[in-house]
Amino acid sequence: MILGKEKKEMTGLAIGVSNMKSGERALLHVGWELGYGKEGSFSFPNVPPLADISYEVELIGFDETKEGKARGDMTVEERIGAADRRKMDGNALFKEEKLEEAMQQYEMAIAYMGDDFMFQLFGKYRDMALAVKNPCHLNIAASLIKLKRYEEAIGQCSIVLAEDENNVKALFRRGKARAELGQTDAAREDFLKARKFAPEDKAIARELRLLAEHDKAVYQKQKEIYKGLFGPTPEPKPKRNNWLIVIWHWLLSLFYSVFRRERHKAD
Repeated sequence: MILGKEKKEMTGLAIGVSNMKSGERALLHVGWELGYGKEGSFSFPNVPPLADISYEVELIGFDETKEGKARGDMTVEERIGAADRRKMDGNALFKEEKLEEAMQQYEMAIAYMGDDFMFQLFGKYRDMALAVKNPCHLNIAASLIKLKRYEEAIGQCSIVLAEDENNVKALFRRGKARAELGQTDAAREDFLKARKFAPEDKAIARELRLLAEHDKAVYQKQKEIYKGLFGPTPEPKPKRNNWLIVIWHWLLSLFYSVFRRERHKAD
């Protein structure tokens, strides 16, 4: 949205956004007078007449406009081109290790290709859009890994994999983030799948080797911890003879022998 050039129905939203700071999130309540008015909207978005609107807004950033027109007024090619220029700006910042600034440019690029826009695309135009959008998500993931924000990196990679389940970079970077979080089984699954499509990739082979070494180290550590925890199996102690029982058995045996002898004589 270009402040000062916004559409009439976005007047209230523009006022709210102009009072926000970069990176801020806000819930904006806009009365119908500064929204879609008495008529409402029967196209996209569908808004009833006299409707107040609540917006959940995250201000990714703002700067001087380069395109000269709002996204809604651009053709498909113009939007993709504008997104690509933002991506290139992000790449330059990424190379300078200005990761936060780079991610801001990538987010702005992605904003040109929101869900409502992508939903309308098919064929070559969708491929063109994804060729810009997916690298932005992947570069954000790479930045987040450098910043040790692994959960967020996993989310960015998963967005790409939802469109392209065999994307090697997405699988590799998600695996790396999962490995850093100790999710070794899930990480190995990602690396093995990535290796199927890039069997000669040395980085994937190295990560799999590191996982194997990690598993071996964990096994050895557990072995040391549990070694001898319960001690050796105790030898069975010899039972002490109870002499009263022994004497009793002897007396019974003697009585039985005498009884048998007397009976034999009687017979």
